[in-house]
Amino acid sequence: MLKIEDILKIIPHRFPFVLVDRIVELEEGKRIVGVKNVTANEAFFVGHFPGMAVMPGVLIVEAMAQTGVVLNLYRDESPQDKLVLFAGIDNCKFKKPVVPGDQLRLELEITARKGPIWRMRGKALVDGVVVAHADLTAAVTERRKRDDT
Repeated sequence: MLKIEDILKIIPHRFPFVLVDRIVELEEGKRIVGVKNVTANEAFFVGHFPGMAVMPGVLIVEAMAQTGVVLNLYRDESPQDKLVLFAGIDNCKFKKPVVPGDQLRLELEITARKGPIWRMRGKALVDGVVVAHADLTAAVTERRKRDDT
């Protein structure tokens, strides 16, 4: 449904920190399903862990969050002017390790929304088995331009 080129028009992240490769389902304002192909080439596998590569749990949650940003900014006329910041992570559990060769299926649904604050329930699955789940809270704000001079 949405390829990486489309995703990069919505989220501010860039490689190597883009953690969603494709959107395969999207029900506007309600739910989304994204995919992250976990490859042996991921930079984090160099140190996590040598000889036993495991995707860091915080990056699994970040992949869920990035997928959620796509859901929330999909129809926004100027997503490049927005920044979505974590406001909370609750009820987070990691059930199984994610390793090179796995494909993460990232399923999120909006559970509440009030102004710029939204809550989502997310889960990450590999081969139909839940490997992580969490309730995420985020805040949408205007992106400020940095003065790098």
